[in-house]
Amino acid sequence: MRSSYNINDVELLLKDITGLVEPQPTEEREKLIQQGKHYSEMLPIEYVPTEKYMQIYEESLQQFAKVNAKAIGILSDKIISQKGKDVVLVSLARAGIPAGILIKRYIQKKYNFEVKHYSISIIRGRGIDKNAINYILKRYKANQIVFVDGWIGKGAILKELKKDVLEFEGLSSELAVIADPAGVSSLYGTREDILIPSSCLNSTVSGLISRTFLREDIIKKNDFHGAVYYENLKNSDLSYEFIEAIEKEFVFSDCVQEKEIIYNKYRYGKDEVEAIAKEYGIDDINLVKPGIGETTRVLLRRVPWKILIDEKVKDEPELSALKRLAKEKNVPVEFHPLEHYKACGIIKKLADA
Repeated sequence: MRSSYNINDVELLLKDITGLVEPQPTEEREKLIQQGKHYSEMLPIEYVPTEKYMQIYEESLQQFAKVNAKAIGILSDKIISQKGKDVVLVSLARAGIPAGILIKRYIQKKYNFEVKHYSISIIRGRGIDKNAINYILKRYKANQIVFVDGWIGKGAILKELKKDVLEFEGLSSELAVIADPAGVSSLYGTREDILIPSSCLNSTVSGLISRTFLREDIIKKNDFHGAVYYENLKNSDLSYEFIEAIEKEFVFSDCVQEKEIIYNKYRYGKDEVEAIAKEYGIDDINLVKPGIGETTRVLLRRVPWKILIDEKVKDEPELSALKRLAKEKNVPVEFHPLEHYKACGIIKKLADA
């Protein structure tokens, strides 16, 4: 699979389906998804990031680079403590790819050895790419593999991962993430709801590849899951600018882990999301997107209904870009008591529109 990433940073186990799928506009896709068509059978139109997108991204990068770098250091130390040198990083495309590259680079700089990094597809409701898993298992032992993603919102992908790895003996379903506000992984950099700046952009911060695709007329039985390479966006590619901005903030002394957060009402983030869905009369939990990153993505990429911001942090500078974006898009903001998250985006129901 082509990408703008160097093969030394990541090997993408994906089928190149460039030119085989017609991308669709956001609202059209949203209606089809809510009518029952699976999101992995379609691809969104991807554009050169607008000035507004870039402003949000650059503010986020400036504000969150240090906390991201610290979390990556903590996470990398945990991975090495658990696995030693015999580790193989397997990131979940595409949000996990920058995280995997940053962990690989941190390990190389601090511990002075190279780890292998693959990226494969996992799709909510459809599962992990088993052809890709088998490809890796022919080359490495199951106990060497660590799955990597950027963050955990409510834990849907982790649930998918746990279900799918059961058929592979010795393969751990543990998911290493930079941020885990959902409170469900032991391999995390922080439990804080922090914004990972790459979540603000699409392919232009992800090696110019699309989200992954799975439709049986294009992806055959023995194929890897698919993705598109957006060569037309190469002049807007920020993939390595993002990596290098975080990398320059790395600190290689022993990272001090934050104190474990005590949750009073909801043990896991999913419990809180279910309570929000019930409170707002939402019967599809997938319309509730918790966390600063997911909320930003709802505003930038989906059709938002409203935004919830934790009343305890409503005046914090880290929420200013989010509030401004909601105001510009005329999306209502409600201040709501949140425990695991600082913000939550709710997608507008369009099926009956």
